[in-house]
Amino acid sequence: MPETKKSSGRISSKRLSNLKVVVLCVAAATTFWVLNALNKDNYTTIVDYPIAWDFDESKYMAVKPLPESFPIQISGNGWDLLRKYFKLNEPPFIINLAEPSSKNFILTSDLKRPLGDFITPTTLIGTLEDSIHYQIDKIETRKLDLAIDTTRYSLGKNVEIDGLISFSPSQVTVKGPSSLLDDFGGKFYVAINENRISQNFQKSVNLEIEKKLADFISLEEESVEVSFSVIQYLEGNKRLKIKKINFPRSVTLEDEELTPMITYLIDASKVTEIKDVEFDAILDYGKRNRKDSTISIEVRPNPSYIKEIKVEPAFVKLKYE
Repeated sequence: MPETKKSSGRISSKRLSNLKVVVLCVAAATTFWVLNALNKDNYTTIVDYPIAWDFDESKYMAVKPLPESFPIQISGNGWDLLRKYFKLNEPPFIINLAEPSSKNFILTSDLKRPLGDFITPTTLIGTLEDSIHYQIDKIETRKLDLAIDTTRYSLGKNVEIDGLISFSPSQVTVKGPSSLLDDFGGKFYVAINENRISQNFQKSVNLEIEKKLADFISLEEESVEVSFSVIQYLEGNKRLKIKKINFPRSVTLEDEELTPMITYLIDASKVTEIKDVEFDAILDYGKRNRKDSTISIEVRPNPSYIKEIKVEPAFVKLKYE
């Protein structure tokens, strides 16, 4: 049988050489065409042209990041447009603001003439946006009153702050953009970072600025002395004597043997005073609920040094003969 030659699947060296010549010719032709095209004028394109801002940073501060470019339509030589499109060695157009806090935008129509001169020999056809928005505030210094951040501390069980919280100094000096200072509402909140406070408090507390504001706001004071007194309340209970008012002879209680009891919280310093206090469960027939024939129990007296009074039962049922 005649022998058959098997294909190796490889391109011969002659074909490979010819293929390289074709690729080089195509590349050379393409390069020549591109270079020739870029040398021509009257091309038109849209680019995001870089901008920079110039204002007195000792008196004003940007509250939000300032725009770094804005879209414009330009025409000109291909090489010039290519450089501007890819921002190759293109200096930013500087926008000067004498009083940046007086408004929060600048009309692009006001930039056409200086920008057109700046980008020569490229020609500015127009801008794609009517305005460029920014937020630059005047830097101010204000005095703020101090207050406790109620989310950054806790009191012990049955403990309350007695009277006002004292701060020394009573105000802090804050410096920053006007709009951010407005957000404070005239108060600077102090975080004492203490839990289950059960005794009178006095401590020098470091003042903190929120992380998101740290780049904008500065404080003249580093710390403040915070002090306040607390009241410790104790739990107590007492049995009540029932005292009827305005009861007709024909009306009695369903349970005449009932002895109501109250539970309460009392200022620990007043415990001795309550020992001699007799509490009455007042039942005023004139205040009865006519629908279900019940009367709510009213506790007397009610000293100011006790609170959270609870009566068990809260009301009694009437019986009519």
